[in-house]
Amino acid sequence: MATTVPDDETRVPRAQWVIAEPVIAAIAARAAVGVPGVVRLEPGLTGLASQMARSVRQRIKGLAPAPTEGVSITVDHSVVPSNLRASIDMVASGRDQAGAVGRAVQCEVTRAVADATGLVPQSVVVSIMDIDLDRTGAW
Repeated sequence: MATTVPDDETRVPRAQWVIAEPVIAAIAARAAVGVPGVVRLEPGLTGLASQMARSVRQRIKGLAPAPTEGVSITVDHSVVPSNLRASIDMVASGRDQAGAVGRAVQCEVTRAVADATGLVPQSVVVSIMDIDLDRTGAW
C-alpha cells in the first residue's frame, strides 16, 4: 500500500537572498563613475563617516573595501519585491551638459544594479554637487 504525502510536506523550503546595501552601493558607484562626464563621486559628511567605519571594519577582517563614496542605498526588505532607492552625489565635467550627465548616471546605475542583483531601483536620485571647470579647457 502506497502512502501519499500531502503537498505541504513535499515543498522544498524557499531561500531568501538579501544583498547588503554596501554591495549594491559599490555596484552603483562603479556604474556612475563609468559614465562620460562624471569627474568623481562626492561623499557628503554622513557618507564620509559611514564609509570610514565600513573601511575600518573591512580592513580588520582583511578585506579590501570597494569604493562607495558618494552613493547611498536604502533597501526596504519588508515588501516583495524589495524597494530599492539609490542616491548619487557627483561632480560633473564642465565639458558636458550637467542634466544629460545626470540622466545618463540614472540610466546606467539602474541597469547595472538590475543586471548584478535582479533588483530594479525604484528611484535613482543624482545630485550634482559641483561642476569641474578645470575640465573645460576654459578658465
